[in-house]
Amino acid sequence: MKPTLVAAGCCDHPGQTLHRLQHLFRPDPQSKKSRGESSPAPHDKTSVSTGEGIVCRQCLHGITSTAERQAINGAHAHTFANPEGIVFEIACYRHAWGCVYVGPHSPQFTWFAGTVWRIAVCANCQVHLGWRFSAADGSFFHGLITDRLIVREG
Repeated sequence: MKPTLVAAGCCDHPGQTLHRLQHLFRPDPQSKKSRGESSPAPHDKTSVSTGEGIVCRQCLHGITSTAERQAINGAHAHTFANPEGIVFEIACYRHAWGCVYVGPHSPQFTWFAGTVWRIAVCANCQVHLGWRFSAADGSFFHGLITDRLIVREG
């Protein structure tokens, strides 16, 4: 039996299942590896001081800024695998105003001890960009998938 999606506002029909959201957990078909492109990584040290904009690679919608970079557990960038074995390189940011969130908070398979997570998607095109991690004390940060973002100068 498939779990029912219970988050308000993210489904067209009641009883819609998580199966319809599986595309959110697949590797990005337009990643720089598959397109053979090289683009500045969001954790590029040259862009930190200027606070350049970080946008969705899919639709160029503004997501956050390099000024929002945050070190979590001693590092800004991390590499993790989900339970399906899909590897994600994420970079951590305090605020990601260009994201919206899908589904309820979950403590399952969290990559950061003491946090729960929600799926973060682009508010414009709804491509999966990462996760919002929240702690019991109210603090939070975003772990955004680096190859789904582009640093825009200016």
